[in-house]
Amino acid sequence: MAEPLIELRGVTKTFGSNPVLDGVNLTIDRGEAIAIIGPSGTGKSTVLRIIAGLLAPDAGDIYIRGQRREGLAEDGADSVGIGMVFQQAALFDSLTVYENIGFSLFQHTKLSSDQIRHLVDEKLDMVGLPGIGDRFPAELSGGMRKRVSFARAIMENPEHPEERPEVLLYDEPTAGLDPIASTVIEDLVRQLQREQGGCSTYVMVTHQDSTIRRTADRVIFLYQGKVQWQGTIHEIDTTDNSLVRQFFSGSVQGPIQVVG
Repeated sequence: MAEPLIELRGVTKTFGSNPVLDGVNLTIDRGEAIAIIGPSGTGKSTVLRIIAGLLAPDAGDIYIRGQRREGLAEDGADSVGIGMVFQQAALFDSLTVYENIGFSLFQHTKLSSDQIRHLVDEKLDMVGLPGIGDRFPAELSGGMRKRVSFARAIMENPEHPEERPEVLLYDEPTAGLDPIASTVIEDLVRQLQREQGGCSTYVMVTHQDSTIRRTADRVIFLYQGKVQWQGTIHEIDTTDNSLVRQFFSGSVQGPIQVVG
């Protein structure tokens, strides 16, 4: 079997007295579309931040192409480029779309403003937002802000093509969007997986049924800090796993403890 792009082995994380992850094992292979699902507060976004190198586990290891990661992303370059799309888009309100998407290029390259604008325009075309580079985030709808954050996540540095994102991490990309706007985002996620200059591998945290079914090939169910089930989209409706059945039925009766 091919070596995983990314692997988590026995990852544990506690915040204060609250254990969030408890020995999580997870592999991500090239070309996979993975959804991490489960009740709120079970550590799904924490997994993404650990994969991204933004957060260190208390115990366990992260392997990138078989090499153990030491420290955080800022401590050394991974052999796999990883981009992240945050739940609230996380755009700088005082910067234009053009400045937001090109932010890392302004900070870390010697490219001219015209060169960066050309690269930004290419990404805006890819996410279906041509010609909005001079707008500010406040002038955009929620769905447009999400797409701008996608463009920023897939922006590559032409001075260091080896750092091009190979894996995208999406944290609730359709949260707060109406059904039509959600469909646009779901279609875009799949489109970026196929397009040159996009990203063929991704991991997504989501609660939304349509997003799970339209964007994922493999589903990982996280509950009480552990991977409780994993399977394909088609197996969601045939599994006898009581956690999965309760989650997708929305029932308050079952092994998932209802808070409040």
